[in-house]
Amino acid sequence: MEIQQLEQIATQVRRDIVRMVHAVNSGHPGGSLGCTDFLVALYFDVMRLKEDGQGTVIFDMDAKGEDVFFLSNGHISPLFYSVLARRGYFPVSELATFRKLDSRLQGHPTTAEHLPGVRIASGSLGQGLSVACGAALAKRLNGDDSHVYVLMGDGEQQEGQVWEGATFAPHHKLGNLTAVIDLNGQQIDGPTSLVMNNRDLGEKYKAFGWNVEHMEGNNMADVVAKLKASRKDADVPTLILMHTEMGYGIDYMMGSHKWHGVAPNDEQLAVALNQLPQTVGQADY
Repeated sequence: MEIQQLEQIATQVRRDIVRMVHAVNSGHPGGSLGCTDFLVALYFDVMRLKEDGQGTVIFDMDAKGEDVFFLSNGHISPLFYSVLARRGYFPVSELATFRKLDSRLQGHPTTAEHLPGVRIASGSLGQGLSVACGAALAKRLNGDDSHVYVLMGDGEQQEGQVWEGATFAPHHKLGNLTAVIDLNGQQIDGPTSLVMNNRDLGEKYKAFGWNVEHMEGNNMADVVAKLKASRKDADVPTLILMHTEMGYGIDYMMGSHKWHGVAPNDEQLAVALNQLPQTVGQADY
């Protein structure tokens, strides 16, 4: 897709996010808004997926011959659900059931609901990289040349299991793995530098044996270019430090940890939607 088309989809996804969390007065808009460009680029341009020719994605848990994505920081589920729906995994109208009783769109993604596109439950932080390592190794052993992607939060780097995965991937030469860290500097209790300083994550991953790159996560052109560049025939896994701003696209949310898990009220929703104008071909659910 053209960059402008991807940006238009991202704007619509951001509209979905704020409407979803507002409708149930619950959810995590800040990180979702910040990571929108990344996930739109990944699903609409970068990843190789199976389709039926009518725009509907064919989903199965084996994922043979197709790229796979794992969401480790599962609290940004509004973003994940919107992108999956807009990409054709399930009806866009189902977004209206977010966080409601008996919905497949739970607050954190789960596998029990069998929602197409969701491969792992990710309510507990720190597990996604390990799963991605296993999937990447399985693809290598099966002679499958497709790629594995995983998104983590920067606050999530405070979990010990992350560093077990960080050791595993270079040891097993998983060059078919791209791990991305949402480097917005915020977590639920405040700036990561104050809660538990991660210091230089890039140097840490380099010391573990990763190829480390930087990406402007709210610049669609840079996101597409860096994600495509990470797909290479190599024996070294790639870690992308994705610099984003929490709440990106809505001025009163941007840069504040206070919008990590707070829904906008009626007045705030109206302001947000006014700052996220729709374009031709895009429509709310």
